[in-house]
Amino acid sequence: MRWDRPSLHETVLSLPGWVVGRIDYDQVYPTDEERMRLAVTLASENVARESGGPFGAAVFERESGRLIAVGVNSVVRLNNSTAHAEMIALQLAERRIASHSLAADGHPAHELFTSCAPCAMCLGAVLWSGVTRLVTAAQREDAERIQFDEGPVFAENYTYLRARGIEIVDGLLRDESRAVLEAYRARGGAIY
Repeated sequence: MRWDRPSLHETVLSLPGWVVGRIDYDQVYPTDEERMRLAVTLASENVARESGGPFGAAVFERESGRLIAVGVNSVVRLNNSTAHAEMIALQLAERRIASHSLAADGHPAHELFTSCAPCAMCLGAVLWSGVTRLVTAAQREDAERIQFDEGPVFAENYTYLRARGIEIVDGLLRDESRAVLEAYRARGGAIY
């Protein structure tokens, strides 16, 4: 493989093409269930279309329910170990509001909905992103059941996030999200 100079100095994180036709950024998601259903649906579509792992995430304005950004796991598709659904959703959200923090002055509070409890990397990103609320569906043990390694995540991590003012809600639509994980395993999806 020949490396040209620009490819040594940049990386591009992108969503699969099918996401463009699937997402309506003008839609408002008034309830937690609707917001989580979007994250789980993204994960399910990612599996069905074989465009990545069984994880989806979405960032919303907390009070209005306005959708800001989405992400799907793209690790294998992009050859990038950091291309988790949460990381992509957070980065696209920050780009959309033109700030390195979703808690920037003049912006409403934001929240992250994710189809599975975040791994160690994504949990760290939750803190630094500026979201004020994290809502998860499947839990760590659900991902580990199909052999995903979630890294060093401890109860103390969540205690720390709560102490920093981040509200955490676990297990919303957990059964639906577990079904996506099981569908991925049944298809023989890559475990990384």
